[in-house]
Amino acid sequence: MTDELEEIRKQKLEEIRNGERRTDEDASADASPSELVHVGGAEELQETVGDGVVLVDFYADWCDPCKQLEPVVERVAAGTDATVAKVDIDANQQPAVQYGIRSMPTLLLFADREPVEHLVGMQQEPRLRSLIESYA
Repeated sequence: MTDELEEIRKQKLEEIRNGERRTDEDASADASPSELVHVGGAEELQETVGDGVVLVDFYADWCDPCKQLEPVVERVAAGTDATVAKVDIDANQQPAVQYGIRSMPTLLLFADREPVEHLVGMQQEPRLRSLIESYA
């Protein structure tokens, strides 16, 4: 699974370098609630958090705690109807600034387009599931 994610990251980076952008229809067709949604900027993040309960993982590739949290976030995404999104703060600094992200990893839980929970550092899967369920 890690090799697959690394390949997706490389593809995304290449798309960014080439100025390619996926449309919302492309993203919707590829991602179901059980899959992670990789967000490519502030505008895309606003669209992503627009519906229901959304857990957003702000991470960086160089961040070891982010790497440790990644499988937890993947399991949460696979086991919930809520949308789970990831924002690479190195490639997308504007959303990190907008939401005051100062430490990695940081998770924001959105409900009805508003951030309702702000979690910093390693989190346990049961806690994340419980938070999501409390706003669902």
